[in-house]
Amino acid sequence: MASTTKGLGGSVRIRYFEEKINSADPSAPLGSANNPSMKVFTVANVITFCRIILTIVFFFLFINRVNRIACLVIYAVAALTDFVDGQVARRTQTVSWIGKLMDPAVDRLLLFTGVVALCWVGELPVWVPVLVIGRDVYLGIGMILLTGVRRRPLDVLFIGKVTTALLLFGFCLCLLGVPQVPGLGLIDVPWLPVLNAQGGSLGLLFVYAGCGCTIATAIMYTLEGLQLKRDRDEGRLEGVAPSVPREDG
Repeated sequence: MASTTKGLGGSVRIRYFEEKINSADPSAPLGSANNPSMKVFTVANVITFCRIILTIVFFFLFINRVNRIACLVIYAVAALTDFVDGQVARRTQTVSWIGKLMDPAVDRLLLFTGVVALCWVGELPVWVPVLVIGRDVYLGIGMILLTGVRRRPLDVLFIGKVTTALLLFGFCLCLLGVPQVPGLGLIDVPWLPVLNAQGGSLGLLFVYAGCGCTIATAIMYTLEGLQLKRDRDEGRLEGVAPSVPREDG
């Protein structure tokens, strides 16, 4: 019974990743999520570009300790545009390949500047930027390895959006500096303020939740990549021949 359940679970997992990876639909309307256009200058892409400018401005103002509230407003506006550009692209049917590539990259830039800025001024544990940036380096290497298997990048997972939302909200609270909460004393380690006896910003709890989701997204993308490689090896990817084992092993 256990083996049957395991086999059924494995089949469901494989079917999910196959559908997720091969979800492109050339017959879908041009500019829709399943059939992005090659346009560069769209309203959504301009919003994304503005997010880059706001992110850079925030970083230099914050590390130089220039008006914390102004820095928070700039960061919050930049974070909100992450939702706006996607909605604009979908509702106006102007989803583009450059947008699909830029959007997650700019999300990462926004996260990196927030986490590095807070760590720079000593308000965030060092392990947080190491984890957030390290995961993206890991995924970046994985994407490079997958370019030889399929040109189309993996779609952004829903849990990846949840991760971004948790981290951005947590960073905004940390940037604001309030509310401050006493240490919960749940764990006796020095590198988890608020969860240990040391007080800190309530935003740290959202940052920790985002870090947990960060690890989960790394696992999910790894599973998608492995499924994609299996599809290639078995000749199930359109236009890609199955790999042939070398005679020398």
